[in-house]
Amino acid sequence: MPDINFANPSPDAAAAKSAVPERDNLRWDIIELLFFAYRDFVGDPDQELEAFGFGRAHHRVMHFVYRYPGLKVADLLDVLRITKQSLGRVLKQLLDEGYIVQKTGDNDRRQRLLYATPKGEALVQKLAGLQTTRINRALAEIGPEDAETVKRFLRAMIDREDPDKVLETIFANVNQATKE
Repeated sequence: MPDINFANPSPDAAAAKSAVPERDNLRWDIIELLFFAYRDFVGDPDQELEAFGFGRAHHRVMHFVYRYPGLKVADLLDVLRITKQSLGRVLKQLLDEGYIVQKTGDNDRRQRLLYATPKGEALVQKLAGLQTTRINRALAEIGPEDAETVKRFLRAMIDREDPDKVLETIFANVNQATKE
């Protein structure tokens, strides 16, 4: 292990540290609220998924396959930012249990396109219903007129330096819906 001199950090370390807010300026309030909001937001579906022997990875896969029928496996890997091995285990279970079907591409037979089955659609809608109830309850507390502010905040939290095709589609749909 290399020696680390904390008294004289390297120029790279000093530059990285300058990009981080000072200790007194850290946003503990929002960090902790996001932590607990995420915990509870995914906790509702977690309980439902447990009955099927599924976890959060299954939920994420099912969500994006349902929302973007014909999603390529390669694009799903990009969206979830997971390894092929990690996706393989989850995808195999969802395929084997009939929640997702896989079809080859019409133009490129090497493509593996994913679709939710009616069984998968029902599961995703149930999970989304639980999450929508939580969202609607929170929006009722702050006022429905603030929903746009919440969406702007969440979009601003997403790293756009490395956009992927699904995220671009999501932003395009959001922008289209805003114009209508």
